[in-house]
Amino acid sequence: MKIQIKNFKELSLNELYEILQLRSEVFVVEQDCVYQDIDGKDEKALHILGVKDEKIIAYTRCFNQGDYFKEASIGRVVVKESERKYKYGNVIMEASIKAIETHFNTKIIKISAQVYLNKFYNQLGFKNIGKGYLEDGIPHIAMLRN
Repeated sequence: MKIQIKNFKELSLNELYEILQLRSEVFVVEQDCVYQDIDGKDEKALHILGVKDEKIIAYTRCFNQGDYFKEASIGRVVVKESERKYKYGNVIMEASIKAIETHFNTKIIKISAQVYLNKFYNQLGFKNIGKGYLEDGIPHIAMLRN
C-alpha cells in the first residue's frame, strides 16, 4: 500500500468519490450507522490515502489544531474490510501521525475512537481521557497522544 497526502483541493473527483464510497461502505453499511458523513469539514482536512492497485483501500482525515478539536486530530479512520488482514490500519495511522507532526508541527493528537478499537489505538500511543459517550449510536471514547 502506498500513502498519498493531499489537501481537499488536490483530490481528484475520482479520489473524492472513492473516499466517500469507502467511508459509506464501512461506516454506514457495515456498521449499520445512519449519520451525516458529509459534514462540511473535508475542505479543512489533510487527507491521507492508502492506495493499492490504484484503488483507495485505507483513509483518514487529519485536522490542524483548532479546526476540529483544540488539539490536532485524526478522524474517519477506515480500511476496506477485505484489506484489514494486512494490518493497513497501523500503516495509515502511523502515516497520519507523521503527517500531523510534519504539516501541523505538533505531536499532541486527539481522536474520538470507537470503544472496540481502544487496544488498537493504545498500541499507537493514544491514552483514554474522560468517560465514554455515544456518537451516532456507537460507543466512543476520547483519546490523546502526546
